[in-house]
Amino acid sequence: MIAISTAIALILLGLAMLAAAVRIALGPTLADRVLGLDLLTVLGIAVIGVFAVRTGLYLYVDIAVSLALVSFLATIAFARYLISRDP
Repeated sequence: MIAISTAIALILLGLAMLAAAVRIALGPTLADRVLGLDLLTVLGIAVIGVFAVRTGLYLYVDIAVSLALVSFLATIAFARYLISRDP
């Protein structure tokens, strides 16, 4: 049952990543692209979490936490860049 649930979760996360990639490519403003990039990293963290549940190796959770911290800092850096560009 876990294998089926995680397979469905990975498929849905993959579709969401595809939608986020489209948002990055076609976003009308730079803020939309930053939001799409942030969404892509959150979905990557979710994929790592689902993979940890599927394999039973919860060492991957540490990797997800470190990716979340780096992603948060990158989002803050992009936001500060956008604020400094605004006239």
